[in-house]
Amino acid sequence: MKGIITILLTCVLVACAVAQHDMQKMASSPAKAIAIVYPAKDKTVKGMITFTQTEKGVKVVAHLEGLTPGKHGFHVHEFGDCSAPDATSAGGHFNPTQMTHGGPTDATRHSGDLGNIVADDKGVADLEWLDPVMQLTGPQSIIGRAVIVHAKEDDLKTQPTGNAGAREACGVIGVAK
Repeated sequence: MKGIITILLTCVLVACAVAQHDMQKMASSPAKAIAIVYPAKDKTVKGMITFTQTEKGVKVVAHLEGLTPGKHGFHVHEFGDCSAPDATSAGGHFNPTQMTHGGPTDATRHSGDLGNIVADDKGVADLEWLDPVMQLTGPQSIIGRAVIVHAKEDDLKTQPTGNAGAREACGVIGVAK
């Protein structure tokens, strides 16, 4: 009887260790992230952005509403903090490799540089982009950071922000199912 209890207890401990390892692996290697974007004070922009890890990079899919027609700077910022009324609590562009600001297709750019999202005449913007620089794991992960939508077009060159203007909306990037 004592041997059976020992075997059962060992099985339970092994099962718990395996389950804990699997949970840690899932937490450290998310395949998908999401940001629900809320308007800054006195603004109207809202929407959702998903980030999905693929073999070739992170697929970014965005749907935003409440924009003025035209181009709007669209970036990942360094802090996952949208608490300030103007979203400045999200800090500057996410730039862990200390690169210069650029467009999403530039060889030299911040990890968070997504360029512009374009709103139609109804103020709706959709984007689907495969980003080869962005990461969901490791020290350059965007998880826990914020996505910011700006009032103006990112000129893709002015340092360090692209002259994209005020922050219209903010959303924290979190792990998704």
